[in-house]
Amino acid sequence: MSDNFGSRHTPTEIKVKKVEKRLDVTFDDGQVFAIPAELLRVESPSAEVQGHGPDEKKLVAGRSHVGIISVEAVGNYAIKIVFDDLHDSGIYTWDYLYQLGQNQDRLMADYLAALDEAGLSRHPNATNAGPVRAGGGCGGGKGGCG
Repeated sequence: MSDNFGSRHTPTEIKVKKVEKRLDVTFDDGQVFAIPAELLRVESPSAEVQGHGPDEKKLVAGRSHVGIISVEAVGNYAIKIVFDDLHDSGIYTWDYLYQLGQNQDRLMADYLAALDEAGLSRHPNATNAGPVRAGGGCGGGKGGCG
């Protein structure tokens, strides 16, 4: 049995670049990805963002500013990312990180198009950044989560 739970791709190095607001991941096949924190946040594998089925995915607005507080290992197969908007419930498997890195240009373009179509903004202080939840929920009342 594999130590990485059947992952096709295993990282050899993961670095949080706090100032640049990104995660740099080097994989065992030589691929290196610099994945923006914003993309990691809006594509979080959490049920909060992805829902419980393909038709339930939520569009998360107002996260252009988001950074990474920390990254925690989850066994030998994934990481948990704690974002500075206090979202921390997604488990990023090695294969999911690889897919995000490999498809980040398309995913970001799709995300920006979806925001535009919904009349929302990726910027947190924009008047169309979506509703802000007061109290409760993820983020403890600091701007909602989604």
